Amino acid sequence: MVEATPFAARARNEKREQAERMGIDPAFISAMVENFYARVRADSLLGPIFEQRIADWPHHLGRMKAFWASVLHQSGGYSGNPMIKHVAIPAIARREFAHWLGLFDETLAEIEVDPRATSLIAGRARMIAESLLNAIHIHRDGINDPMKLKGALHAG
Repeated sequence: MVEATPFAARARNEKREQAERMGIDPAFISAMVENFYARVRADSLLGPIFEQRIADWPHHLGRMKAFWASVLHQSGGYSGNPMIKHVAIPAIARREFAHWLGLFDETLAEIEVDPRATSLIAGRARMIAESLLNAIHIHRDGINDPMKLKGALHAG
């Protein structure tokens, strides 16, 4: 692992401190992931998709906590390629991602500690969902027209 430059380390620390001032600390991230995936597992649309692919839920939850810590704290503690995992799932498209975001929003509303934190996390989740959906359209569906990709999550 390459060590961060002093500037990068300072910027990463500032991001973490800013998030923690809004209540986005490791305990919050853990609760968010646990609550969200409990909701997903009980969901009639998404539950079966996840159950077909996740054999070790504690391991998956740990990876998702590391992922969200990386996203929200710039921790660098996650390594993986979520795009490849999602592109390989034939059963997901816009409908599933929109539903995923709905469940995520419900989770954030339920555990909200600060409206700014909710807004920040929801915005990151939307960017991630849009990016993954665009990757699916490009790599799985063969769509390479940028106009067809723009706003893929919200396209009619």
